[in-house]
Amino acid sequence: MKDTETNGEGLGEQAGEQSHSELLKIRREKLSELREAGNDPFLVTKFERTCSAAQIHKEFESYENQNIRIAGRIVSWRDMGKASFLDLADEDSRIQLYFKLDNIGDEAYARFKKWDIGDIIGVEGVVFKTKRGEISVRVVSCQLLSKSLVPLPEKFHGMKDVDLRYRQRYLDLIVNPTVREVFVTRSKIIKEIRSFLDSKGFLEVETPVLQLIAGGANARPFITHHNVLDLEMHLRIALELHLKRLVVGGFNKVYEIGRVFRNEGISVRHNPEFTELEVYEAYSDYEGVMRLAEELIRTVASKVLGTTQIVYGGVQIDLAKPFERISMIDAVKKYTDVDFKTIKTLGEARAAAKQHNVNYAENDGKGNILNLFFEEYVEKNLVMPTFVTDYPVEISPLAKRSAKNLDLTERFELFIGGREYANAFSELNDPIDQRERFLAQAKRKQQGDLEANLADEDFVTALEYGLPPTGGLGIGIDRLVMLLTGSESIRDVLLFPTMKPLGTNQ
Repeated sequence: MKDTETNGEGLGEQAGEQSHSELLKIRREKLSELREAGNDPFLVTKFERTCSAAQIHKEFESYENQNIRIAGRIVSWRDMGKASFLDLADEDSRIQLYFKLDNIGDEAYARFKKWDIGDIIGVEGVVFKTKRGEISVRVVSCQLLSKSLVPLPEKFHGMKDVDLRYRQRYLDLIVNPTVREVFVTRSKIIKEIRSFLDSKGFLEVETPVLQLIAGGANARPFITHHNVLDLEMHLRIALELHLKRLVVGGFNKVYEIGRVFRNEGISVRHNPEFTELEVYEAYSDYEGVMRLAEELIRTVASKVLGTTQIVYGGVQIDLAKPFERISMIDAVKKYTDVDFKTIKTLGEARAAAKQHNVNYAENDGKGNILNLFFEEYVEKNLVMPTFVTDYPVEISPLAKRSAKNLDLTERFELFIGGREYANAFSELNDPIDQRERFLAQAKRKQQGDLEANLADEDFVTALEYGLPPTGGLGIGIDRLVMLLTGSESIRDVLLFPTMKPLGTNQ
């Protein structure tokens, strides 16, 4: 029985005449026929290729009239009786295949006519250019390598269901070739980050994903259990504390690119697991890593995109220009006219919050309320690359206090297009102060703050042996990829984003 969906330009209309279940049945019947004839495609173990479609297009003059072997997936089919034109997609491009009865013989052509769009095939043939100027391969022999048992989405409309695209990324990549470019770019970005840091003398390391205490960030962890040791363990929420242990041990310049896990909501900016870059440099401070962050982002954009001019959210951004700098207090004053330099008590901070409709928790201090003002009124306005500095101690449990104001820390976050891209500080290396801040965090946790840190006594012990003055930097890789590819949702830059199971109401 012939599957009519392979019959050429009328694909969509002809396929529509049969139900999806009928098409599935047809394909399985074809597989049974192949197996009965001793031609089971799933028993094929390999196919030797000599080139890719991209190579043929790029170096046509070298390949013209040459015999080649190429393999890939059939993505379109134009049937002309005793001849057919197919489009073959491989890992990086597409190329037209020309099948003719006279070239491959009656028996092979009869087998070929029973193949379907979506099948994976290998062919041998001669490279040529058609009268219309299209680079093609004149097929002389062909082999079915894998049978597609499910029809691809109708080619004229593609795969438009965004939710389905994320759930079945493999199908998204097949029918939406431009999606592939985002992930190729992602790979290049990570490669250039490594190249940049390696050139600066940083050493790439790996630290544990499973940890007894989840620390290094204000975030709710995922909890698991180690059966043999009978221990509750956490998936890491940050890379920080183990990397700083390495600086204590004498690794003065280290970095890690790794997955971290936070048991929090899902949005266009958040996924429960994401990729983070953390960098630590001994004998530096937040000013040093601020310069490092700016140079890194500028260099990566230039290397990967070939330009520092990008457009994000419809706004032209020039990454070559020096990034702006403003303190959190000055930023809040700029956009609200509330000056926290003059607010001395918690009562005054609460009064200002009520006046400006800023909701705060009962255990929030003055520094927390300052940050709530910033999140409510300032972040969305930071469109051009901007370093926001001098964060309150209350929300910076691992950052060194500012010598100018002990209520603030030497910390910055980088904002572009109203979104945060980096977090960094002069690392707190005073073990006494660190223990006190851990205890304050533990108290907040007891009061119901699920994102507060637990006290990590081993980390405090490491600090007691001596951590040199150190600058630390964290950059969200996924958000950076979003910025450099113009992607609006984090799901567009994750190959397999976290999705709620179909049929659940939670």
